[in-house]
Amino acid sequence: MNRSITPKDERWAELAQIMERHTGKDGAHSTPISGLRLFRASAPSEPIHAIYEPSLCLVAQGDKQLMLGEDIFRYNPWQCLLASVDLPIVGQVTSATPETPYLGMSLSIDPGEIAALIVEASDLPAPRVRHSGRGLSVSPIATPLLDAILRLLRLLDTPPDIRVLAPLAMREILYRLLTGEQGAHLRQIASGSDHTQRVAAAISWLKRNYAQPFRIETLAREANMGSSNLHQHFKAVTAMSPLQYQKQLRLQEARRLMLGEAMDASTASFQVGYESPTQFSREYSRLFGAPPLRDIARLRGLSQGGLEAAL
Repeated sequence: MNRSITPKDERWAELAQIMERHTGKDGAHSTPISGLRLFRASAPSEPIHAIYEPSLCLVAQGDKQLMLGEDIFRYNPWQCLLASVDLPIVGQVTSATPETPYLGMSLSIDPGEIAALIVEASDLPAPRVRHSGRGLSVSPIATPLLDAILRLLRLLDTPPDIRVLAPLAMREILYRLLTGEQGAHLRQIASGSDHTQRVAAAISWLKRNYAQPFRIETLAREANMGSSNLHQHFKAVTAMSPLQYQKQLRLQEARRLMLGEAMDASTASFQVGYESPTQFSREYSRLFGAPPLRDIARLRGLSQGGLEAAL
């Protein structure tokens, strides 16, 4: 029975203990399991802009919210979040203390593995819950899914078992997702003919060519859709137009160049495709709440661990 569970379930305590044991300090932590990252924060974070790739996200302790366009997705230790395409989001840890830190995880999802599983398990029942079309969704987590996630994370305590057993645990996680409330959303990641995958093709082109001007007709050809049809479905999936999406990519990359590579604002703006430094500064301020120099100075003064944990 795929019943949902609550944070009082002992599984959540074990999940939090494993995450605490394998993080130890605030920040984002890679693991020996491919695609699995753990996050810890001992205080609420600033809103942080990032690009989410197709992944399953789970909070073992604390609370978090994501903003996609004007949509807000909140999730906590009895829910999971699924991202089906690359999306510019704003993430924020909203509940965390030194005594009870925020603890979370993200697990990358391979569309090829989902497609292979769907073909192999051809008698899978049709999804019971219709998906809204957004590239992000939140749903209650059911016991079989949490058990599979626990089996995966327990392998962090026995590294020699990871090579053989992690793929089996990951396969079960995908199966539990396919047969649960996220089934319709997960199928979108693997369905090459679905509108979501055509939007994903457009997103992939934008990510490769974000610094170049484009015409909607060019993007529509990449997605094998009509221009108006692409615009409609792109906004349904990402909560923004293709031009707004490109702008987010440009501004986030410029921010990364200034923060991580000490590039000055003018050089960074030209690097990501802006011809006018004034326009760049105006749009940067609108997105990040402050002009480039002031924003970068503020970020450098913040705890890096808290920033990473908000992603």
